[in-house]
Amino acid sequence: MFPTNITTIKDFIITGFPGLHQTYYGPVSALLFCTYFVILVGNTLILVFVGLERRLYKPTYLIFCHLATNDLLFGTVTLPKIISRYWWNDKIASFGACFTQMYFVHSLGAIHSLLLLIMALDRFIAICVPFKYPVLITNNAISIACGVSWIGTFVRMMAIVLHALTLPYCDSNLILQCYCDHFSITSLACGENVKYVKDVAFGFAMFSLLLPLSFILFSYVSVFVVVLRIPNTEGRYKTLSTCTPQLLISCLYYLPRCFVYLSNVIGFTFSMDVRISLIMLYSLLPCAVNPVIYCFKTKEIKDILMRKFKKATVGMKQVSK
Repeated sequence: MFPTNITTIKDFIITGFPGLHQTYYGPVSALLFCTYFVILVGNTLILVFVGLERRLYKPTYLIFCHLATNDLLFGTVTLPKIISRYWWNDKIASFGACFTQMYFVHSLGAIHSLLLLIMALDRFIAICVPFKYPVLITNNAISIACGVSWIGTFVRMMAIVLHALTLPYCDSNLILQCYCDHFSITSLACGENVKYVKDVAFGFAMFSLLLPLSFILFSYVSVFVVVLRIPNTEGRYKTLSTCTPQLLISCLYYLPRCFVYLSNVIGFTFSMDVRISLIMLYSLLPCAVNPVIYCFKTKEIKDILMRKFKKATVGMKQVSK
């Protein structure tokens, strides 16, 4: 018998989907690999495209680049380990590696939320107080705001991880999840302070989620009020279309999370595999879909892509002749 105040666990076992039969390991790993490939290629293309296209050196597209970087990093932090778990049965994660993954998972999630807040602020000022937009929203201002979001969150999340490290881990080492997260890890902790550590982390999580969400809701409601006051239909459509990408991206991020949290509050429970599937869906779907939204719902990017496609088509026809 080990004393309950000493950590005896040296590594963790990533179970992935606990109820998944071995027959489906191949298809699931292939699906996860395709998801990672889409995240990698899509977000890299966005970064390269905006970086090379000087016409896109604007605050809105700078935010898109920060979001693409965040999505790229999140996919890289979470997916390779769970893919290797189903391809090569590599399910062991060292104690330090698991806590490191937890740190980046929660940091990148909180940063994503803050970037959505900055994006909503950009649209709010552009539509509600357009005469102040060139003064308030500049490339330097957006760079500073995004930089503070990254640095501040990384520092804040370090405190959460160190707090979790104060707990002794001396019982099971099974992580019932596809990656190491705070809830899964601290559920394996021993001692009297487990609930306190969980409550502090939950408070931080709600702060990171609800504070940006409150302003995002306020900003888009304000935008819709302004749009409804525009006398002509064409003006309404044109103004509203500038918000469509940001609104879709925010909905993809927040709606599934709110659904899961509200389900827990009202007592609606899921099976473990369904719960893990929902978490993977709302964690990874925005990372994979966001580049498509940037390209096909942002008029300026879409126009540039269409011009380049037409030039390439004309060039191919001339070569064939």
